[in-house]
Amino acid sequence: MVVCGDDGLAHRLAAELRGVYREQVTLVVPPSGRRVRQPVVGRARAASAALRDMVNAAVNRTGNSDATGGTGRELEATEPTEDVLADAGVERATALALVYDDDETNIRAALTARRLNPRLQLVLRLYNRRLGQHIEELLDQSAALASGGGPGSGSGSTTVLSDADTAAPALAATALVGTSKVVETDGLLLRAVERNPPRPGEVADPGLCTLALLSATSNDPAGADGSEDSGENGPQLLPDAAAVEAATGRGTVALEQVSYSGPPLPAGRAGVPAFGELFSRRLRWSLAGLAACVVALAVALMVVTGDHPLHATYVTLLDLFSINEPAHNADIGRQILQLLSGFVGLLLLPVLLAAVLEALGTFRSASTLRKPPRGLGGHVVLLGLGKIGTRVLTRLREMDIPVVCVEADPEARGMATARRLRVPVVLGDVTQEGVLEAAKIHRAHSLLALTSVDTTNLEAVLYARSVRSRLRVVLRLYDDDFATAVYRTLRAAHPRALTRSRSVTHLAAPSFAGAMMGRQILGAIPVERRVLLFAAVEVAGHPQLEGKTVGEAFRAGAWRVLALEVSDGERAAGADSPSEGARESRLVWELPDTYVLRGSDRVVLAATRRGLAELLGRRARQQSPG
Repeated sequence: MVVCGDDGLAHRLAAELRGVYREQVTLVVPPSGRRVRQPVVGRARAASAALRDMVNAAVNRTGNSDATGGTGRELEATEPTEDVLADAGVERATALALVYDDDETNIRAALTARRLNPRLQLVLRLYNRRLGQHIEELLDQSAALASGGGPGSGSGSTTVLSDADTAAPALAATALVGTSKVVETDGLLLRAVERNPPRPGEVADPGLCTLALLSATSNDPAGADGSEDSGENGPQLLPDAAAVEAATGRGTVALEQVSYSGPPLPAGRAGVPAFGELFSRRLRWSLAGLAACVVALAVALMVVTGDHPLHATYVTLLDLFSINEPAHNADIGRQILQLLSGFVGLLLLPVLLAAVLEALGTFRSASTLRKPPRGLGGHVVLLGLGKIGTRVLTRLREMDIPVVCVEADPEARGMATARRLRVPVVLGDVTQEGVLEAAKIHRAHSLLALTSVDTTNLEAVLYARSVRSRLRVVLRLYDDDFATAVYRTLRAAHPRALTRSRSVTHLAAPSFAGAMMGRQILGAIPVERRVLLFAAVEVAGHPQLEGKTVGEAFRAGAWRVLALEVSDGERAAGADSPSEGARESRLVWELPDTYVLRGSDRVVLAATRRGLAELLGRRARQQSPG
C-alpha cells in the first residue's frame, strides 16, 4: 500500500492500514519544513515513529531498505511526481491513496499512477464531487483499455472520497435533537440513536438491531469513556443477544431506518422573499391603517347616502385617487367625506413609494449576506465555512435546521453556499468580543466549532460555555488524543451539558482504508471514541459468509449482516410479501436468521475496523477457496 499526503489524514490512514489491516505501507509526505500542517501528534504520529524505527532497524540488519518485514517505510518528497511514485513502488503496489489537500495535485498524481500501473487500486481525496465522478469514470476507463479488456478484466478500480463528506454527517447529526449519528447511502438514511438504559420492567426497542453498548461510565463526568481502548467498561460494538440482555444500567446504540428525501425549500429560500421579509413591520402597519381608513370612509358614505356597500366602496376609492367629480352640489356630509378621502389619498402616495423602494431593496439584497433575525432562537451556531463547515451547513439546511454562521474571511469557500441558502452570516473573528453575541449564542440550541484552528475552536467553546453553561457544543479538533482530553475536561467541568469533540481524520481514515482494501464503505458511525463501519460486500469468496445463515454469519464484536440487496421484484427467503423487498432502495432489512447467504448475494453489513480487516483483508481473500 502507498499513501501520499500532506496532512494528518495521510499519517492516520497509514497507521490504520498497518495497525488494523496489517498491510505493508509506504508513506510519502512533504519535507518537515514544507508540510501544510504538522503531523497528528497522537496515535498516528506515534505509529509513524514506530514505523520509522522498525524500518531503520531492518536497514541496519540487512542493509536493504526493502527488507521491512511487512511494515513499511516513509519517503519525503515535495510533490508526487513520476519519479517519486516509482521510488515508492507504485508499479508493484496493490493500492495507492492520494490524500493531498489540493484536488489538482491528487488528480495529476492519479493520472501518472494509472499510467505506471493500470491494475492499481486508486483512492483519491477530492472535495469537488462532480469532478470526482468524472475523474473516477475516466481513470476506470483508462485502466480497462490499458489492460486490454473490459471493466471486469482485472483492471484497477478508482474510488473518489471526500473527508468532508465522510465527517459531515457525524458532525451535523451530533448537534441535532434525537439524532446522534447518521449514514446516508443513495437515498437511504440510517440513523443510530443513543438510548438510555431501560427502567425496571421496561423492554428496550432494539430498532433494526443493537449496534453497541455504551460505556458503563457514560453518566460519570470523570469516567474513562472517550478513548478507543476503555477495557470492559468501555463501549462494546456489535454485541450479541446475551450481552445485551446481561448489560444492566448501560445505554445502547440502536440502528433505525429513516425514509428521507429532504424537506421542501421554504419560501424564503426559493428566491422570492416572503411577505414579512419584503416589507418592514412599520410599513405593514401603515398599509393596514390606510386600509382601515378606506373601510371606515366607505361605511360612513353608505350611512350618509344609503348606497349599496359595493357602490359606496367604489365611490370612496374614486375620491381617494381624486378621479371623482367634486360633490359641490351634494349635502354637507357627502362633501366632508370627499375631503377626508382626498386627504387619505395624499397619505397613500408616500406609503406606496416606500413600499416600492423597500421591495426593490429586498430583492437587491437577496443575494447578499443576511443578518440574524431579532427573534431568532433554538438555532445552531456554525463557526467556520471551510470545506468541513460548508458540507455541514448543507446537511443542516437539508434537514431544515435554522443556522447562523460565523466566518472571519469574507472570501471563504462556503460564503457562496451561505448566500444561496440565504443563511445568516456574522463576519468577524470569533475570538473577538461581541461576535458570538451577534450570532445570538445566548439563545442558540448548539454550537458547532469547525474552523481549521484548534485553539480558535476551543476558545470559542469556552467562551460560549461562559455565556450559557448548558449549551450543547461540538468542536472539531485536529488531533484525536487532544480531542479526547478536551472532551473529558469539558464534560467534567459541565456535567449537565452535552459536549462532543471530533477529529476529522479519525472519522475519515476508516473509510479511506476500507476503500484501499477494494471494498465499498458506505459510511462510518462514531460510538464514543470508536468507529463502526458500514460496507457493501459481495458474499462470493468469503467463507465466513457464503453458505451460512444470517445467524451463523454473525460474529459478535466483529461484523453483522444487516440487509440484503436484491433485484427489482426479487425478495429474500422468509419475506412474507414482495413489499418487504424495497423496490426503490433494493435492500431487504430485518433478514430472518435462517436465510442462507448465497455466493451471488450482495449484503450490507456493520463491522468494526478489525472485524472488517479480518473479513475483507487481502490475506483472508487469498486463503479462501475461491
